[in-house]
Amino acid sequence: MYKILTLAGGYSNEREISLITAKSVIKELKKDSKYNLLLIEPDGNFVKKLRNFKPDLVLNLLHGRYGEDGYIQSILESEKVKYTHSGVLSSSLAIDKEISKKIFIKNKILTPAYIKFIFKNKFNLKDLIKKIDKKLKFPVVLKPINEGSSVDVYISNKKNFFHYLLKLEKYNEILIEKYIPGREIQAAILGNKKLGIIELKPKRKFYDYKAKYSASAMTAHIIPVDISNENFNKVNSIAMKAHNLLKCRGVSRSDFRFYKNKFYLLEINTQPGMTSLSLVPEIAKYQKISFKQLIEEIMEDASINK
Repeated sequence: MYKILTLAGGYSNEREISLITAKSVIKELKKDSKYNLLLIEPDGNFVKKLRNFKPDLVLNLLHGRYGEDGYIQSILESEKVKYTHSGVLSSSLAIDKEISKKIFIKNKILTPAYIKFIFKNKFNLKDLIKKIDKKLKFPVVLKPINEGSSVDVYISNKKNFFHYLLKLEKYNEILIEKYIPGREIQAAILGNKKLGIIELKPKRKFYDYKAKYSASAMTAHIIPVDISNENFNKVNSIAMKAHNLLKCRGVSRSDFRFYKNKFYLLEINTQPGMTSLSLVPEIAKYQKISFKQLIEEIMEDASINK
């Protein structure tokens, strides 16, 4: 029997999605009798449970803070237990939207211009709006620096800017980013393979939390994407470059806006969802990779010292 400890739930805003991901994955793996599966949520007794179960590997299906930011990875490293997805440094770099942007910019990957805003610093709203007008122009995107799944992301114009700004006060630091219109394209990398791309056409204003996870949001998933071979190769190559720059492992998904024949990398996700509406399984399926094969490829990459 191969002992797999599945980590899901946790403390982030994406707890519910993480548990749905785990349910989908466990259902698939249970079809194979060689797997002995245990699902736990990381809590105060996590290390004790880990040591008692003595897994062959940890399948990390946590999303967001504490699960996707290097925190849980550092515990697993110290316990010398093999785990899936990216390591401590890669995870912490990818979830920090400002640091990852700086890495993209330094390496000539196009990403929307931004201003970092710190709430504790005194500010004059008129001056801030002038600065945005000069550097970014409205509309802008307001987002927390280290949340996933488009949690608390708002598209704002000049009139409603202050309203949305106040909604994010609990985060202390946020990014104010130039809004890039255009097509939403996502690219997946699996190990050292360019898995492919998918286009999203949300009925909502953009591919927000509800568009990602609610079937009622009716987001259209388009695959194959109507795009030239040159641009298909280009977006896959940018995703691979970002994956390698951050030294990601296992699977990653990069989110792009395609506008005026240019790809803007918005962010890279080191623990993309695996629900029935998730994009990576859908891209894999189009490439004739079954859901079980996809999970097993992710598990084959499990290790420590990442």
